[in-house]
Amino acid sequence: MEIKCISGFASITKDPAASASLYEDALGLPLEKMDDYRFMDKFPGANHFGVWPLSMAANSCFGQEEWPDHIPEPTATIEFELADAAAVEAAVQEMKERGQEFVHETRTEPWGQTVARFMSPEGVLVGLSYAPWLHEQ
Repeated sequence: MEIKCISGFASITKDPAASASLYEDALGLPLEKMDDYRFMDKFPGANHFGVWPLSMAANSCFGQEEWPDHIPEPTATIEFELADAAAVEAAVQEMKERGQEFVHETRTEPWGQTVARFMSPEGVLVGLSYAPWLHEQ
C-alpha cells in the first residue's frame, strides 16, 4: 500500500448548524453547502475539509440515519487517498489479512469516490479512498 496524501478530514457532529457556525462564522472558512453538509475542496494543506452530520455518516456507512449502537460513534473522519480504485481494494485485502475489521467493504459512493472504512482504536472513522477529482490536473 502506498498512501499518496490525506484526502479528507471532516468533523462528525450531531449539531450541524452549530458546527457550521463555528467553521464558517467564527473561523471564516468559505465552506460550500450540500444539504446539511459543509465542505471545501483543495484547502491548502489538505484536499478536503468538512462538517459531516452523524446521520449522513451513518447513511454512507450503513444505509440508515442512525449510527448502530454496537459501534462507537465517531467524532471525526480521516481518509487516506490511494492511486486508484483497484489500490483501495488491494489495501483492504492487505489489512483484512492482518486482522483489520471494516465498517464497510470497498464501494463507490454516489458522488464517485471509491472508499472502504474502519474505526481506529481512538474512535476515528478511517477511510481508504480514491476520489477521481483529486487526481485531475
